[in-house]
Amino acid sequence: MMATVSPAQLEGVSGTQDKIWAHSGDSHVMEPDDVWTARLPKALADRAPRTERGEKYEVIYVDGKQKTRHLNDFVDAMRPPGVLDLDIRLQDLEQEGVRCQLAFPSVGFWSVDIEDPELSVAVARGWNEWSRDDYMGRQNRIFTPAILPLADIADTVRELEWAAENGFQSVFLPCGMPAEKDWGLDVWTPLWDAAVANGMVLAYHIGTGTDTVVYRGPGGAVVNYMETTYPGMRVVSHLVAGGALDRRPDLKVLVAEGGAGWVPAIGDRMDEAYRQHGMFVRPRLDRLPSEIVRSQVYTSFQHDISAVQVIEDTNYYNVMWGDDYPHLEGTYGHTQQTLHQIFDTVDPRIKDRVLRGTFEELFKVPSDEDLSQVTVKAGTDSDGQ
Repeated sequence: MMATVSPAQLEGVSGTQDKIWAHSGDSHVMEPDDVWTARLPKALADRAPRTERGEKYEVIYVDGKQKTRHLNDFVDAMRPPGVLDLDIRLQDLEQEGVRCQLAFPSVGFWSVDIEDPELSVAVARGWNEWSRDDYMGRQNRIFTPAILPLADIADTVRELEWAAENGFQSVFLPCGMPAEKDWGLDVWTPLWDAAVANGMVLAYHIGTGTDTVVYRGPGGAVVNYMETTYPGMRVVSHLVAGGALDRRPDLKVLVAEGGAGWVPAIGDRMDEAYRQHGMFVRPRLDRLPSEIVRSQVYTSFQHDISAVQVIEDTNYYNVMWGDDYPHLEGTYGHTQQTLHQIFDTVDPRIKDRVLRGTFEELFKVPSDEDLSQVTVKAGTDSDGQ
């Protein structure tokens, strides 16, 4: 059975005559409560990431550890209609003018805190099978990066290879890591080589792997929002300066949701260090850091006007837009207003690059003809149709 809704049927709601269409390089899925309990043995499922809501706090449990954060009823109230319903979510895409989404985990982000290799492998595979079967298997417009177990590098590589064989195009990695596992270290060499061999994009998302509340003084909400961005900058500087990208020119890195205007600036900064402090620089690179950045580092933004303004003057074209669906920082409900504000006066070449070209350079997407209808598989019958 298939549920279908054509864009024309939604025209009265979304105003498609003047609609700007875009791919989103940063969205999110909201996992069902049983994403692990339905797939893992109880002993492992009980230690998988889960959340519990009280009157004032939400408690996150991961592998015997717990964290608390304030509840935010306002955030819940602002969530789009399709946050937990794939059929409705695809209608949300039609309404908002979004062609395809790269959709990162939500609760799955907490998997990076798992230190036990057995649990790490089980949680990653359980999440990936859920995405493959129950999410990507039902439609072709929203696809996720695979989660990787990070406790043991051999397991990390095996899961990337499995993900490539099962239709994933990218892998999610956290920006923050313990010092002994910083992304610039050689311990990750097998992962970089496997990513190149399997054509997988390294999809980092800001605000992951580290505490997102680091300051409690005046302006804390803004300061902490900024603090989520800095680890993404460190990822780029480590992978560039450490030589991982220079030695693998086909390796592509995406830093999602952290804006884009900063990328050419840190390229310049690394060039200065490489030039002025050359006597101390190890390893030597075959290209300047800024050249590596412009060639292999991709970024996404939601509202940043500067991200588009600097493209031509800085020659940094690896920029894509993202709706951050269904998060509060995203554009749901005002996507078209936001896109028109940013792009109405932008050169059509730049506009097409940011809204479509960059995304399609990284990911294979359905043809426009295949995207002409909302299609959701309602179930699988005995012969697999």
